[in-house]
Amino acid sequence: RTVAVDDLPGVAVERRADVEPRTTLLDLVREQFNLTGAKLGCDMQVCGACTLLLDRKPVSACSVLAVDADACEILTIEGLSNKNALHPLQEAFMEFGALQCGYCTSGFILSAKALLDECDQPSEQQIRDYLAGNFCRCGCYQEIMQAVKNVAGKS
Repeated sequence: RTVAVDDLPGVAVERRADVEPRTTLLDLVREQFNLTGAKLGCDMQVCGACTLLLDRKPVSACSVLAVDADACEILTIEGLSNKNALHPLQEAFMEFGALQCGYCTSGFILSAKALLDECDQPSEQQIRDYLAGNFCRCGCYQEIMQAVKNVAGKS
């Protein structure tokens, strides 16, 4: 199967992998492509730690089969920055301290990116609703909201 994965900042790289039908998209990107930003949290599509963008839409990669991503565009956190410059969401998460352990961070950032790609000036409620599928065990929700609102305010 052929899978396009943005693992170099701003550059789509087409990759080929032979996968078993039961291989998840998360296992493919982590184990075969060595892109480890997305994490396995709950393995039940609940926590959002494994969020990737599949054709620009957030998905729980632990619950998507790799074969179902055939010929799709996949964006990982590794492909979000632009050359040597971090994406504005990555900058804002650092600026506002929107992370502690960092386990959930890539999922939140990619979910927020998908939201801002759809709506450049979302309301606070829209942000909350869109990020509802992501869970932060450290409780950084206020800082995460500040970071996303800050980037949305600059759009």
